[in-house]
Amino acid sequence: MKLLVCVSKTPETTAKIAFTNNNAEFDSSGVQYIMNPYDEWYALVRALELQEAQGGSVTIINVGPAANETIIRKGLAIGADEAVRVNAEPQSAWYVARQIAEYAKSENFDIVFLGKESIDYNGSEVGPMLAELLGLPFISHATHLEMEGNKARIVADIDGGDAQLEVETPFVISAAKGLAEQRIPNMRGIMMAKRKPLKVIEPVAAEDLAVTVRFQLPPEKGEVKLIDPENMEELVRLLHEEAKVI
Repeated sequence: MKLLVCVSKTPETTAKIAFTNNNAEFDSSGVQYIMNPYDEWYALVRALELQEAQGGSVTIINVGPAANETIIRKGLAIGADEAVRVNAEPQSAWYVARQIAEYAKSENFDIVFLGKESIDYNGSEVGPMLAELLGLPFISHATHLEMEGNKARIVADIDGGDAQLEVETPFVISAAKGLAEQRIPNMRGIMMAKRKPLKVIEPVAAEDLAVTVRFQLPPEKGEVKLIDPENMEELVRLLHEEAKVI
């Protein structure tokens, strides 16, 4: 099987979030960056499991500057065979999807994987856009994937439960928790990653149709009032007079 895994770079989950330039830019001072966990733990690892079971190759792709090569090399250390970096500074999900689609069109991948969302923007936009550009079926929030020949049996999260799906390759799939288990690169993988090919390609012309103009932090949480569980009358009074929910 020929598999493509789309990976992105995100701030570490414990990073302090702040903005500069009148809240128009994310303040990256002192921020540590990682590979987006949904891309790494679930999408990449499930692709590697399929490769181990059925043979083939796993390629990872990232749209971003040279600084992103650290996280790309981690993907190679985990087990991907090769990597591609589109040399660009993307400003929108559409731009990212357009660049990946342009590369993937000529490569005839059986499955294109990506995480269900990035942990910074939580947009879940690149996957469906990419599938539309490639003219392929899209399965989102997959928690289970098994292959029989060119037919995939998939379980996907939906509101209130899950869906049992069947689809034939090629298709695009976004990975949710449960699709695979995290792998930690070992020393051999880290050393081999240094010798694996990382191809840098220039972007195709594409317009950023939607860009971020301003960030805003959520309002601070108010004080918490603790009510004695025996004092239900006080709880009802507060819900009625202060919270105004009853």
